[in-house]
Amino acid sequence: MATYRPPPTSNVGPGARADPTYPEDAALHNVDRTGLKGGLEEYERNDGRPPFVLTWTEVKLLGIAGVGFFLDAYDLFIINQVTVQLQYRLYGGHALPTNLQGFVNASANIGSVIGQFSFGYLADSLGRKAIYGKELMIIILATILTISAPTDLWGPPHTHPNRVLIWIACCRILLGIGVGADYPMSSSVTSDRAVLRKRGSLLAYVFANQGWGSLVGSLVTMITLLAYKGAIEKKSSKVDGSWRVIVGLSLVPAFGTLYQRLTLPESTRFKESQKVRGADDDEDEEEFEKKVGLDGKRVSDDGEGTGVDVRPAGEGLTPATTMMGKEGDEDAATVGGGQGAPVESGLGVKAAAAKKKAHFREFLIYFSEWRHAKTLIGTCFCWFFLDIAFYGINLNQSVVLQQIGFAGKGEAEWTSLFHIATGNLIITALGFVPGYYVTVLTIEYLGRKWIQVQGFLMAALFLGILAGKFTTLSIPAFVVCFALLQFFFNFGANATTFIYPAEVFPTRVRATAHGMSAACGKAGAIISSLAFNSLSKKIGTPNVLWIFFGCCLAGACFTMLLPEVKGRDPDLVDLEEIRERRVRRRGLLGRKKNVGGVDGTNGMN
Repeated sequence: MATYRPPPTSNVGPGARADPTYPEDAALHNVDRTGLKGGLEEYERNDGRPPFVLTWTEVKLLGIAGVGFFLDAYDLFIINQVTVQLQYRLYGGHALPTNLQGFVNASANIGSVIGQFSFGYLADSLGRKAIYGKELMIIILATILTISAPTDLWGPPHTHPNRVLIWIACCRILLGIGVGADYPMSSSVTSDRAVLRKRGSLLAYVFANQGWGSLVGSLVTMITLLAYKGAIEKKSSKVDGSWRVIVGLSLVPAFGTLYQRLTLPESTRFKESQKVRGADDDEDEEEFEKKVGLDGKRVSDDGEGTGVDVRPAGEGLTPATTMMGKEGDEDAATVGGGQGAPVESGLGVKAAAAKKKAHFREFLIYFSEWRHAKTLIGTCFCWFFLDIAFYGINLNQSVVLQQIGFAGKGEAEWTSLFHIATGNLIITALGFVPGYYVTVLTIEYLGRKWIQVQGFLMAALFLGILAGKFTTLSIPAFVVCFALLQFFFNFGANATTFIYPAEVFPTRVRATAHGMSAACGKAGAIISSLAFNSLSKKIGTPNVLWIFFGCCLAGACFTMLLPEVKGRDPDLVDLEEIRERRVRRRGLLGRKKNVGGVDGTNGMN
C-alpha cells in the first residue's frame, strides 16, 4: 500500500494544484473546477479588465443582493434622526428615557442576531433558493408595522409616550430579523456566483450599498423636512407625518427587488457542493469519485487560481453559455427575470428535517478540526470587536454632532431637526462612501488581511486622538479626525469582516458560518448601543472612546488567526481535505489488516 503523503495544496491559495505523481493526489489534478463555479464565470481566463470592472450580469446581481445592505444602513442611520423627531412628538422636545432610547437603538440588532443565525443555517441546509426573498418580505412587513405605530390609539401621545416607543422597538426587532438574515443570504448568493479573481470586489460592491443607504437616508430626511417645514413650524405634531414618510420610503427598493429574489434560481456551485455531503463517509472509491466529480474531467489552471475551463467553444461551451453556466443548465445562474429551476416544492416536513439534521452533523464535523474552528473564531471575534466600536459611534452620533456644532440645541424645532440631518449628511459624505469604494478598488490587489489589519490600526489611531483631545480639538480638526475614522472603518474592517466569512468557508457551510460571524458582530453592536449612554454619563465620553480604541487593537490581533483568501477557492481546499482524510483512513485500515495477517488472526488461507 502506498505511503500516505498529504496533498501539497491543503493550505495554500492561488494557482495551487495537486501533484499527479502521487496516486492519492491524481484525481485532484483532474477536478472539474467549472462544476464548482455556478454563475457569473467569464469564458476568457483574464479579459485584461481590472477586477472592479463588472459585467452587466454582475451588475444585475449587485442590484439584487445589495438592496438588503442599503436598507440596513438606511434604517441604522435614520433611526437617530427619527428618535429626535419622536422627542418633539411624544416628549415635548425633551430627551427620550435613556433605557428606552437604548432599547430602540438596539432593537434592530437584537433581531439581526436571530435572523443571522436562523437564516444562515436554513440557507445551507435547505438551499439558497428555498429561503432567499423571505428576509425581504419580513423587512417589508416590519416597515409597514413601524409606520403604522398608533400614536393616538391610547389617547393624546403625551399621556402614553413609552407605549409608542415600545411598539416601534418591537417592530424594529422584526425588521432586524429580516435585515440580519440578509447578511448570510446575500453574501452566499454573491460568493456562489462570483468568478474567483473578482469575488472580493463583487462582495465589496454589495456591502458598499451601506454607504449609499446612509447617504440616501440623510438626503431623504432633509428633503422630507423641507417639504414639512411650514407644517412643522405651525404645529410641531406634524412631525408625526415626517418620520413616517422617512421610514416608509424604504419600501420602494424593497418591493423593487422582491420578485427578483424570489425567482433567483439555485446556483450550480451550491448544487455541486451538496454532492460533497456525506462524501467523507466510508464508501468505495469509485462511488466517491462519481459523487464529487473527480472522474477525469479536463480542466486547466489559469495561473491565478480561477480554474477556468479552457475547452474550445465547439467542445460544449461557448462564451455565451459559459457566462451563465454549462450549456443546457438553465438554472445555473440566471440573474432575475426567469423562474429558473423550481425549488424543491415537494419537500415534506420529514425531508426538510432530515436535511437540517444532516447539515448540523456536517457543520459539527467540519468545525471539529482546529484549523477550521480557528478561522471561525477569527471571523467571529474580529466582527464582534469591530461592531462594538463602529455601532457605538454610529448609533450615538448626537455626541459627534454636538462637537461639530450640528446638535440643534436651543433652536426652533424645524431648524434643530434640519441641522441634525445636515450634520449626518456631512459625516456620511466625508467618510462613509469614499471608504467603501477604496476597498472595492484595492481589495484584489492588497488582499483582505492587509486591509483589515490596517483598518483596525488606523481606526484605533483616530479613536485615540479623539479620546485624548476630545474637549480641546477645534471643530475643523474634530471633523477631519472623525471623517478619517469613518474612512478607515470602511476601508478596513467594516468591509472585510463581512467579506472574509463569504470567502474563507466552503459553500456547504458558508451561510451558517457567515451567519454566526455576523451574529457575533451584532452582539457587539447590542452591547455598545445599550451601554454607550449610561457609560458616557458615568465615566465620560472620552473614556468610552478609549474602550473602542482597545476593541480595535483586539480586532487587529484576532485577524492574525485568518488566512489570506485572495485567489483561494475554499471548495477545492475542502475537497482536498476530504481526500486527505480518506487517504489517511485507508492507510490506517491497511495497517490494521497487515497487523492482522502477521499475528495470525487474519490472512489465513
